[in-house]
Amino acid sequence: MATSPIKAIFFDAVGTLFDVKGSVGEVYVTYAKKYGFPDTDDMAKSLNQAFKETFKTMPAPIFSVERPEKLKQCERLWWFDVVHAVFYRVGMFEGFDDFFDEVFEAFGHSTHWQLFPETREVLTHLKERGYELGIISNFDTRFFQIVRALELDQFFDSVTISSLAGAAKPASKIYSYALDQHVLVPGEALHVGDQRIEDFEGAQQAGLHAVLIDRPGTIVFDNQTFSSLVPLLELPLLQLSSS
Repeated sequence: MATSPIKAIFFDAVGTLFDVKGSVGEVYVTYAKKYGFPDTDDMAKSLNQAFKETFKTMPAPIFSVERPEKLKQCERLWWFDVVHAVFYRVGMFEGFDDFFDEVFEAFGHSTHWQLFPETREVLTHLKERGYELGIISNFDTRFFQIVRALELDQFFDSVTISSLAGAAKPASKIYSYALDQHVLVPGEALHVGDQRIEDFEGAQQAGLHAVLIDRPGTIVFDNQTFSSLVPLLELPLLQLSSS
């Protein structure tokens, strides 16, 4: 009988399966310019850098609430703090609250997201091979409408996001939460993501196998680092072996 030691493959979302069209800074400028914010390439770059710096310093999006409406309120307030801190670094403007309403809503749709070229083909092949597929992401509940809009929902048997799991990567708890949905032990799962600490080291510390996606090619991390999802299809760990 042909078997593989891996039963489920989990994927990070942003930066792994899809990403922002252009940059976060460019999207912010698109919506802020109507309020008189400078519409320049330099300003978009400054916003993008401010976003990266701010995001690193923010506490994980974990909230001690269970009711869906309360959870969504907490997520929205968390993102308000993020975006407000970004513009505080670069330059605040009148009408910020209205701007935030617009940009928060916009990022909940597919307009400003795009799949990486190989995403759909790789997921199709893995699904055809019989692997259970799941998402593990430090995203919020807007993820569900985004994944539907990008037509990826058909591929996944489970979706684990930090605001629902009560934990964020690299904490082992979020990986355990995902594994429980598949009734698997860590050694039966592979996690694929683009962040070395959150995705690669976090998954390994939780006992899962891990692969790092480094699209810019800036990290040299032996045969567990790929520049796209395509090499997953030839990963020895995922090859069937007779038993």
